[in-house]
Amino acid sequence: MKCGFIGLGMLGSKMATKVLDAGHSLKVYDRDPHAVEKLVAVGASGVRSVQEVASHIDVLMTCLPSPAICAEVMSGSGGALEMLTAGSCWIEMSTTDVDEMKRLATLAQERGVDVLECPATGGVHRAARGEMTLLAGGNETVFERYRPLLEIMSGQIVYMGEIGNASLIKVVTNLLCLVDLVAMGEALMLAKRGGLDLARCYEAITASSGSSREFEDWAPVILNGSLNTGFTTDLGLKDLGFVTELGRRLDVPLKLATLVEQMFLASRERYGGDAWTPHVVKMMEEATGEELRAEGFPDVIPQE
Repeated sequence: MKCGFIGLGMLGSKMATKVLDAGHSLKVYDRDPHAVEKLVAVGASGVRSVQEVASHIDVLMTCLPSPAICAEVMSGSGGALEMLTAGSCWIEMSTTDVDEMKRLATLAQERGVDVLECPATGGVHRAARGEMTLLAGGNETVFERYRPLLEIMSGQIVYMGEIGNASLIKVVTNLLCLVDLVAMGEALMLAKRGGLDLARCYEAITASSGSSREFEDWAPVILNGSLNTGFTTDLGLKDLGFVTELGRRLDVPLKLATLVEQMFLASRERYGGDAWTPHVVKMMEEATGEELRAEGFPDVIPQE
């Protein structure tokens, strides 16, 4: 197929590469010219505008950092929706607001453009391996039509039903992920203060009922000290903002999520929004004077 991809950040660039590797033609655009150059070097066609990337294609994929940027890219003056033709498809792969996703989908469908929301979950390292999980929402016939393209980028696809459902479950999964990060910091600090060997603790926890995907992936870079999850504090706060807003909207008392959000706000104030998310655990280290370190753990999550 003739494809376009907008948003070549840490996650988008990995998924765009998978599309190229499968033999599809691909036009790419990002505000960062270096991100475009990297994809051009492996076979993509680089363009200079949103309109160019959305012209004369079968499917447009977007992976953008915020609902506001997505709205600008898709429906702003000179946006992609002006160029997409009836019968083409827009696949939104960002983590976004449920109501905003529904609004943009309606605008696209009024132009005869099919829409799928397919937020990705699992981390940049899994995207590089083609093992991301995609949470899909939209018309089921459209979903089945584009399933082969989605399978190129993912290890598993879960179809959630109508537009909005996938965005909602993605917010739910991110809540669990970020709460887990705070919990693993507290658990490891208890083990450290109790005199346990943290490398052996990692082995014990990953073999126990206390394990999780996030613990298995993120605890190693905490124990190494790099803290490099590939996921920034600002991105974590964006997701927690979606969570707490949904809690207010749906009248769900999210006491734990609110507490975790406050901890992330404190982490951003201390270390900056570009700091990796485990800096929220670094605050615990500084408060106790204990470092959570062990030998033999990598400084990045393996991508091969």
